[in-house]
Amino acid sequence: MEFKFLASYVLVLIALFYSYKEKLGLEKTLFFSSVRAFLQLLILGYILAFIFKLENPFELFCVLLFMIIFAAYTGENRVKLRGKTGYILSFISILSASFTVIFSLLAIEVISLKPNEIIPVGGMVIGNSLNVYSLFVERIRNDIKNSINIIENKVALGATLEQALQPIIKSSIKASLIPIVNTLQTVGIIHIPGVTTGMLLAGAHPLEAVSYQLVIMYMIVAVSLFTGIFTKIFLLKLIFRGQLKI
Repeated sequence: MEFKFLASYVLVLIALFYSYKEKLGLEKTLFFSSVRAFLQLLILGYILAFIFKLENPFELFCVLLFMIIFAAYTGENRVKLRGKTGYILSFISILSASFTVIFSLLAIEVISLKPNEIIPVGGMVIGNSLNVYSLFVERIRNDIKNSINIIENKVALGATLEQALQPIIKSSIKASLIPIVNTLQTVGIIHIPGVTTGMLLAGAHPLEAVSYQLVIMYMIVAVSLFTGIFTKIFLLKLIFRGQLKI
């Protein structure tokens, strides 16, 4: 029974075949990423039992910090910015956005410092921050490359670099928020949340199940926006200082 899930790997094989046939060049990434996901989740299943026994807040925040370090590494590998400060941008953007949301949730007592609350919630926050960071940087880099002449003309006419980049920054933030906006618009109709479903199956009251899911949705909205804002701020600073090349 435990190994029946392996049959679902045929879906990945279809994606691998299509990528090979259409020469998308994603076969290696899809294969190793799918295998790595299996191994990571397998390891997670064993170490969560240990993590959920932690009581020291410092230890819990060290776990979250490790998750952010790995997220930053993944984000930098995904967008591959030129320059040694690419990883720094990824790290401080995800760190700033994630901890802003996590500390806000702790401050209003939506979650507590219990490991079975802060670790899963922190993981969702950090994971969504990583997604928005990757989408934002990928979009802004492509738009800058496609509009380099327009940007140079604006600067030549007296505009600052920030003013010249402002339309691109706005469109990049909007584009990176599209997935969460789509989810908000379709939740409960098309998108059936796993948390709500799991709690209902466990016998929770519908209002309680929906309340937990709304907290998750709203925190994802917040971390998505904060990630875009912090990435924009730190990205511009690094570009102005000549420490980062798009």
